[in-house]
Amino acid sequence: MEARNRNLADWYVKIKNGEIKLPRFQRFEAWDRHRISSLIETVIHKQPLGITLVLEVGEKEKFISRYLETTEPSNYFRVHEHLLDGQQRLTALWRALHNNYEFETYFIYVKAFDQYEGDKDLEDMTVFFRGRYYKKNGQKYPIWCETPSQCLKRGFIPTHLLRPENIDGEIDNWIDQATEDLKSEDDIQKVKEYLQFTKSVSDKIKDLRAIISNYNLPYLSLPSHTNKAVALDVFIKMNTNSKPLSQYDIIVAEVESVMEMSLHDLEKSMDGKYPNIGEYADLSDIVLTTSALLQDALPNQRGAWDMDKKVMVEKWEMLGGGLKRMADFLRNEGVYDRDRLPTNAVLAVIAALYTHIPESGDKRGKDELLLKKYLWYSFFTDRYENSAATHAYSDYIALKQLVTLSNSSENKNYDETAVPIFKEYDLVDEEELITAEWPKRTTIRGRGVLAVVCRLGAHDFSTSEPLNSNNIEQRHYHHVYPDALLKEAGINGFLALNCALISDKTNMSIGRKDPLKYLKDRYQWTSEEVVKDRLQSHLIPIPELANGGYEGLNETEKVEKIKKDFSNFLHRRAQLVREAVSLLAEGRQISASMLFKS
Repeated sequence: MEARNRNLADWYVKIKNGEIKLPRFQRFEAWDRHRISSLIETVIHKQPLGITLVLEVGEKEKFISRYLETTEPSNYFRVHEHLLDGQQRLTALWRALHNNYEFETYFIYVKAFDQYEGDKDLEDMTVFFRGRYYKKNGQKYPIWCETPSQCLKRGFIPTHLLRPENIDGEIDNWIDQATEDLKSEDDIQKVKEYLQFTKSVSDKIKDLRAIISNYNLPYLSLPSHTNKAVALDVFIKMNTNSKPLSQYDIIVAEVESVMEMSLHDLEKSMDGKYPNIGEYADLSDIVLTTSALLQDALPNQRGAWDMDKKVMVEKWEMLGGGLKRMADFLRNEGVYDRDRLPTNAVLAVIAALYTHIPESGDKRGKDELLLKKYLWYSFFTDRYENSAATHAYSDYIALKQLVTLSNSSENKNYDETAVPIFKEYDLVDEEELITAEWPKRTTIRGRGVLAVVCRLGAHDFSTSEPLNSNNIEQRHYHHVYPDALLKEAGINGFLALNCALISDKTNMSIGRKDPLKYLKDRYQWTSEEVVKDRLQSHLIPIPELANGGYEGLNETEKVEKIKKDFSNFLHRRAQLVREAVSLLAEGRQISASMLFKS
């Protein structure tokens, strides 16, 4: 490895000509406007920036590559280097020197040119960015960012005038527009002042351009004969971005090295083909954990590192099919997205198992019955509260053995109780359900309670529309027993059993109203049957809700009655949910009417 010097003008030309490209396994630009500003200030103040890393390209590129963001050379030039480290810095410099960020424009502040009223609290020769936005007319605001006279009046020189190439005409035109209001044809003194001022602006721009052009950004160079695996290893160890390489970043690089295929492209294609998968987890995470299970490895970082990346890509179509069927299965069970998913430990297990389950027939029905039992046991046991990856792996191995067994009735090895989650764990009791936390929080049990209600349809209080994947985002977490009423008695109302998912914004006027009276007034129900149907679809027990009678009580009596009423409500709803869980954990179909009759 050899260290060399190179000024920004040379970097710029090579990027412009397409002589420098990025291995496509590198993640995309990630720096925010503050880091970009700091970078530009480092350059114009001639401070050291650090070192970059390139791999020389011989006759053939070792990695699939792409151009830096917003750089698409108009003429073809042979690629000479792959940029292994320094992408964020060079991309930020390239884009700032073209000012082609959509939502911010960058300037150098020169205090001597500032004639604008108001203290901007800026030091001379600092970088200033202005956020940009669009109005309905399509115009980009604020407009002054595109108006040279307004920029210069504020002491701002746009950074795109500093790019190291021959743009003398563009600079002269900008200065002419920026100083147009200062021109005078009659007053000789003002003409002299105008010429002197325009020269000072021109000189300052030239000085800044010289600093940019001559700034040294050194680099380490790996020779073109470097082994591909060695180059990849150096990339991983030399990456200097403040955000460390993630597990996925490294595996992307390894796949690129082993298969000469872009994992980013494969993932993008999968997302386009099966967009519902991404509703349950980040696609990169679920791809790695499921791929690990498909190779009988742990569904975590260790397993993802240990698995064979070549096999991972070879099984890509199988992986996508399993993930797609997993998303369909969860939707059918009333779990519509990651915000309502009690535990993501089940995702890889179900997806990997689906690669062994036929598309149709009795065998599929039998296997999906097993999946349903597994899903609801996962939500209502302590199996995945700790060591989720290890437990998921053990369950998967046992479940896979069952799924891959013959469907013959003579096969005596088919024993569901051999699966650890069924063998070692009991379903929750009613008391634990009563303490389950508010389901908007990331808790298995709280979200599990909500999942049961979603499975039943959870008809909206106003429209009676059942909950589904199309309207889930419009639903709000609503207190069945008004939170304002419970607070008066010092009771925590943020419990899963006090939640209903309905399309209703938080109502701030609930006050002391009795729960059922409030609901009737708020939703203007017309009959008792309407009340019954809509509330029971949420497993809300009406007799325990139709209490009230708090008026006329003294403070102590009122508090005691609220506590008693709420406790009765929680215990009855816990009974209903527990009965539903018991049936679901047997793979049974459930309905609200059957639960209220039990």
